[in-house]
Amino acid sequence: MATEGMVRQQLLHRLYVDHHGWLNGWLRRQLGCNQKAADLAQDTFVRVLARDQDMVAIREPRAYLHTIAKGLLINHWRRRQIEQAYLDALALQPAPLAPSPEEQALIVETLLQVDALLARLPAKVRNAFLMSQLQGMTYAAIAADLGVSERMVKKYMAQAMLHCLTLVAEE
Repeated sequence: MATEGMVRQQLLHRLYVDHHGWLNGWLRRQLGCNQKAADLAQDTFVRVLARDQDMVAIREPRAYLHTIAKGLLINHWRRRQIEQAYLDALALQPAPLAPSPEEQALIVETLLQVDALLARLPAKVRNAFLMSQLQGMTYAAIAADLGVSERMVKKYMAQAMLHCLTLVAEE
């Protein structure tokens, strides 16, 4: 008699065999790169493996895989966007000030962590924080830009700072 684990393994295998080619092709069309498409297709199936999903309950396997792959694709594009912004800023620096490739990789990873941290904030809180920290705007200017009171901007900033401190304390 087949165990539940064996049945799950067989269903996962069938999902992979039946849909890997389709998923890889869809990702290749989105990315224009065979290697990256293959990587993201594999990452999609790794996510499926990691989930404790009842495989029998998946009625629309392509829609299920598409949803997972689309999230991975969005993360990929977001990472590329952050890396490109960093490289553009780096290109403006004089050569002697440019960090080593190892330092660049650490900086990009840190930028991705900051981006993930900011993504967890409500939009107005995130925007107020970025306007203050990156653009040096006053609370009054932020309030005018966001269409809220200056007192609300102070609350937004306090919320953003508390969020940052909480996440730093968790590490």
